[in-house]
Amino acid sequence: MPTLTPSDSPIRADDALLVVDVQNDFLPGGSLAVPDGDAVVAPLNAWLARFAAAGRPIFATRDWHPADHCSFREFGGIWPAHCVAGTPGAAFAPGLALPASAQVVSKATRREADAYSGFSGTDLEERLRRAGVRRLFAGGLATDYCVLNSVRDALSLGYEVMLLRDAVRAVDVHPGDGERALAAMAEAGARLVGNA
Repeated sequence: MPTLTPSDSPIRADDALLVVDVQNDFLPGGSLAVPDGDAVVAPLNAWLARFAAAGRPIFATRDWHPADHCSFREFGGIWPAHCVAGTPGAAFAPGLALPASAQVVSKATRREADAYSGFSGTDLEERLRRAGVRRLFAGGLATDYCVLNSVRDALSLGYEVMLLRDAVRAVDVHPGDGERALAAMAEAGARLVGNA
């Protein structure tokens, strides 16, 4: 899959950065750890600095589940309990340099509804439209779940998507899920961007 460099894709006046679910429970040692999940922090911080310097909006999604959320195994779901609202596991990674201006988007906040996409059951699209955004740079966790679904929804809503190739990591429940997700996003129209 061809990968652009940041110099190939300078930040425009209609861009925004979307940081997907970089939360403690998805990092090594967390209750639903993504292998090597903490490796997304450094490349995301580089992009956060670029977007802050350009004065463009930054959005950060987070799982913000009730304690009895339907996605948890003990309540019939497929995942261990994770990212329960207000707990340390639901907090953003301590090394993630989110600026004070970053807009937080909480998802899957009702027990009966799960949400892999940052657009599902949230006002993210409304916020993007209000900010005049037409293109999203996206990275975070996990490639094969919340990043994949957020990117698919963004593309279906008419946004251009620049996927930050070095700033995503996969769960890989089935080996190769992450690479298949990257291929699916590229086939749907996302463009892959690496680090300089």
